[in-house]
Amino acid sequence: MMQYSSDSRTVAPPHGPMSEEETGDEQPENESAVEEKPELSLEEQLSEAIGRAEKAEAEIGYRDAEIVNMRRRFATDKAELMKYSGYNLAGKILPAIDNLTKALDAAEDGPLADGVRLTKENVIQALQNEGVTPIEVGTEFDPNTMEALTTLPASEEHPDGSIIDVLESGWMYKERVLRPARVVVAKE
Repeated sequence: MMQYSSDSRTVAPPHGPMSEEETGDEQPENESAVEEKPELSLEEQLSEAIGRAEKAEAEIGYRDAEIVNMRRRFATDKAELMKYSGYNLAGKILPAIDNLTKALDAAEDGPLADGVRLTKENVIQALQNEGVTPIEVGTEFDPNTMEALTTLPASEEHPDGSIIDVLESGWMYKERVLRPARVVVAKE
């Protein structure tokens, strides 16, 4: 409850005068509690500014190097994409070549077989012009370009690790394996 003084112009709180917390007027207990930053001399200010400038310059150098590296990576990736842009299409054409091969194996000699043979040769030539080449299957199994679908016991005719049969021809697209040759391998 508020108490009024006799002249009714001043109002005092019910429990005496207001404290610092109530008024919001805080007085520093000690003048040294308020730290004042000492003024730097011109040389110190200059030295500090030069330090900040050198740090900013180094940061800009790092970012410039990052940008150069990123541009180099993008250029390399773009060249790689351009180089292998026909990879998927070539892979989709290979089953057609396999079907033409099967048709030739089943066909009797004649004009129809000649037409199929010519078509197969034209498709293979077009693929070779774009960098698609058949994987040469030698006598030894190469896990980089071949896939062993099955193994058979080794013999004198087919020593361990040699190729007994080619089930599906393999193809390269430039330096990449487009489809591994699927083979039967002799194993001891």
